[in-house]
Amino acid sequence: MHALLATGHSKPAVQRQLGMTYRTVKALADAANPEELFRGQWQNRPSVLDEYKPYLDDRWNEGRTNAWKLWEEIAPLGYKGSYQRVSAYLRQKRTAPRAVTAQPPSPRTVAGWILRRPTALSEAEQLQLKTVLAQCPELDALTRHVRSFAVMLTERQGERLPEWLDAVRQDDLPSLHTLAAGIDRALLSGGTCRRRDPVRW
Repeated sequence: MHALLATGHSKPAVQRQLGMTYRTVKALADAANPEELFRGQWQNRPSVLDEYKPYLDDRWNEGRTNAWKLWEEIAPLGYKGSYQRVSAYLRQKRTAPRAVTAQPPSPRTVAGWILRRPTALSEAEQLQLKTVLAQCPELDALTRHVRSFAVMLTERQGERLPEWLDAVRQDDLPSLHTLAAGIDRALLSGGTCRRRDPVRW
């Protein structure tokens, strides 16, 4: 099939010639190597364990490999699934030739966690965010500045703005530097901000 595609045949033409479904042709054409063809569709289905896998990964890396004890640890954090599911995930880690780790959360999901009030996050979400931030100092700094700014706005602590701007400038965060420069220009020009809608955070 790859030979036909390489000679200029389109996927629909290959589909007709080989008598395959278009979905099969696309899956074969998109696979970078044979191993990718063995990934069942069920592997991408959401599981009640997904949001707790980063926690299990961390505990596993710390040498905590007892499935029952780890199940007892995540149950108070909100996990409603069975012990068998936890045991199966850890069994994968024991038998897989390469370490099994949780899929990282999407950038959109992480941004949502950062922009929400910390108390509005579940314990599992807080754990996942903590894991992400521990691996990226820049994102950790960004989160601190964003949350500090949100508190300053919602609690009307305008006197803290110069301190916040100084803190932002000390970190290598170009996007926040742009925001800080814009605020500086507004202050120098005597601009004012009018609060039209209540801030919700």
